[in-house]
Amino acid sequence: MAGLDFGVTVALLGVLLLPRGAEVFEITLPPKSGMGVFIKAGIPPLPAKPCHIIISKRYHLTLTVKAGERAVFDFSCQYPERHFVMEIHKNVDCMSGPCPFGEVPLQPSTSSLPTLNRTFIWDVKAPKNIGLELRFSTSHLRQIGPGESCPDGVTYSISGRIDATEVRIGTFCNNGTVSRIKVQEGVKMALHLPWFDKRKASGLSIANLTSIKRLCIVESVFMGEGSATLMSANYPEGFPEDELMTWQFVVPAHLRASVSFLTVNVSNCVRKEERVEYYIPGSTTNPEVFRLEDPQPGNMAGNFNLSLQGCDQDAQNPGILRLQFQVLVQHPQNESATTYLVDLSNEQAMSLTIALRSDKKGRRFVPGCFVCLVSPRTCSTNLTLTSGSKHKISFLCDNLTRLWMTAEKTISCTDHRYCYRKSYPLQVPEHILQLPVDLHSFSWKLLVPKDKLSMALVPAQKLQQSTNEKFCNTSFSYLVASAVPDQDLYFGAFCPGGSIEQIQVKQNTSVTFRTFKPSFRQEVSRQGLTVFFIPYFREDGIFTVTPDTKSKVYLRTPTWNWGLPPLTSVSWNISVPKNQVACLTFLKERTGVVCQTGRAFMIIQEQRAHAEEIFNLEDEVLPKPSFRHHSFWVNISNCSPVSGKQFELQFWVTLTPRKTDLTVVLIAAVGGGALLLSAIGFIICCVRKKKKDVNKGPVVGIYNGNINTQMPKPQKKFQKGRKDNDSHVYAVIDDTMVYGHLLQEPNGSFHQPEVDTYRPFQGPMGSPPSPPPTCSRAPTAKLAEEKPPTYPSPESVSEPYTFSYPNNGEMGCGNTDIPLLDIQGPADPGE
Repeated sequence: MAGLDFGVTVALLGVLLLPRGAEVFEITLPPKSGMGVFIKAGIPPLPAKPCHIIISKRYHLTLTVKAGERAVFDFSCQYPERHFVMEIHKNVDCMSGPCPFGEVPLQPSTSSLPTLNRTFIWDVKAPKNIGLELRFSTSHLRQIGPGESCPDGVTYSISGRIDATEVRIGTFCNNGTVSRIKVQEGVKMALHLPWFDKRKASGLSIANLTSIKRLCIVESVFMGEGSATLMSANYPEGFPEDELMTWQFVVPAHLRASVSFLTVNVSNCVRKEERVEYYIPGSTTNPEVFRLEDPQPGNMAGNFNLSLQGCDQDAQNPGILRLQFQVLVQHPQNESATTYLVDLSNEQAMSLTIALRSDKKGRRFVPGCFVCLVSPRTCSTNLTLTSGSKHKISFLCDNLTRLWMTAEKTISCTDHRYCYRKSYPLQVPEHILQLPVDLHSFSWKLLVPKDKLSMALVPAQKLQQSTNEKFCNTSFSYLVASAVPDQDLYFGAFCPGGSIEQIQVKQNTSVTFRTFKPSFRQEVSRQGLTVFFIPYFREDGIFTVTPDTKSKVYLRTPTWNWGLPPLTSVSWNISVPKNQVACLTFLKERTGVVCQTGRAFMIIQEQRAHAEEIFNLEDEVLPKPSFRHHSFWVNISNCSPVSGKQFELQFWVTLTPRKTDLTVVLIAAVGGGALLLSAIGFIICCVRKKKKDVNKGPVVGIYNGNINTQMPKPQKKFQKGRKDNDSHVYAVIDDTMVYGHLLQEPNGSFHQPEVDTYRPFQGPMGSPPSPPPTCSRAPTAKLAEEKPPTYPSPESVSEPYTFSYPNNGEMGCGNTDIPLLDIQGPADPGE
């Protein structure tokens, strides 16, 4: 490029052995060379010990050498590269004369300049109808974004021009795919070199070109598999209004290319529409037009072009159009030729998402992994399919285990009269399981009218709650949580193989089928959960548990690790077989809860013992291990605890065979033996006496008329006959008559307690025990004895045991450790 050689002279005058040990430099720029040299302080600011430029024994912080000037200077420090940077400007005028095309030389030579970080800037001005092509001969370039830097410190910056406005095309490093950049109406090139770089060529060349009728064209060449990240002009600022920018991709025919948008922003258009256009070889609809929000084409063979078209923006609120995207080129995969049909036409309120797992990428190239729609031909690392349609998909991926599926479905009941007695299976559709991608999770959102209906979750196999002592070791589990906004109630994780027969939930709930191992496909027959819509109840959750006789049953309160939510009440209905005894054990002695308002209670009520045990969880010690001979309830109700003082409660139940008391057996045996011996002795005595009486003479009777000859009869217990009295009528003792003095109100009146009585089974008859109000105690309730009916009848969801609920009337604060029926005599009037 001889036209750019203006005979610049930079003479190194030599090394002067001055006290500061610095070199002396001379720079001479010929007249009309269009060049200039500027030395200034670098960034960051000067360190504590300053360094200066010495010109004619005077200290300066900057130096400017213009065309036709000469400067002799040195530095006051040994390492000036730590303090100063240098810019070399070259103006090239293609407006008034021919353009000096060809290789762009480095002038002045880098070997003759001070060892400073330096930037060579070429500003080429050309007419609007003239196109210029920049070629990068030594190495193709890689575009970098804001804040990024190049490993070797060598950076190329390219800018175009629209009238008098400079437009930044991009900043680039070595070792990339960008081989050429075509611009219109001039170009500004900057090459930044670190002080230690000794190169003698710029690696840039300029060629003449006809008008390209757009802002610029960036050519990207792939020699094999690889990826390139590219950005729109002025990124991250806005793309120029109503402009057109094109990228040309050269891809070997045996490889496949896919486009993914990484960052997209659109402006406010008043005319036209912002879009991207593809010219794809073999397409009958070239150019193919896509919106910026659409999934972009994938699995394209050979070369293709991508263009970004702006619009006329709103003058008052223009917005910002910007685009960052990635092009991935790789070998085609076997799966790319296989089409899968996902039929969601019969589904409602359901979506299926196939997405890329989080990849840990190193420095080496990692092939892409895409899921593609067959029509329209689009590929993405994240594809969502919605219900109501059939979808044909394929995969462009080297390893399908890098993808996974998540699905969501909403089952909503809006009319409780219609939903009552209804049931719905919660099962993953078979056609989803047949896809060659791992299923990560399937979530059902169950919605019911507030205070109208509740739900029961009934598994095909009894469930185990996952705890620290007994983890779920299956390939899948169910995560059950409340779906009520602002309610952080997580019931837990459950898997097949336990003792939980059903989980009843009060209101809106989310159930998530979560997989952990690929083997879940072999165990898919074990999955199966059915939701029943049942009458509304007041508990937040009720667990029906039938313990296994061979292992412990571990149970714990919801929202473990965060504490039971405030004002939450949960119950466990634990069945104990007739020939078994249950041992109830708590993990800790105290809960540690501190209530801000209300009280935290636990109630344990055995089915046949008719006794409630009530514990104040804030003050009292939890009960020690205890044996339960009959089915029983455990109810836990929380207060509004102080922040950081929530509580968690875990307990377990074990079953052992019921044994007969050995002491009773021994006493019975001894008593029976003694009775037998007494009988034998009595018989012997009678026999001997009879023999003696036979040996005596005949007995002579003397009549006495004053003596009553009738044998005396035992006195009757009842003077009237059974038919004449009411002894065969059993009295019903009214508890109020016996314990009425305990219910006397302060004003002298009596408060009649609410006591449920037995009545024929007519649907749901009860719920678990509820905690009493502070300083109150309700009489123990009576329990019905019928067995619950089986599903699908919804009445079976509520246990047929009825419990008395706390009376709202105020009562005396007695010793709650002593059951009411144990009180002897009249109550203390002072109470």
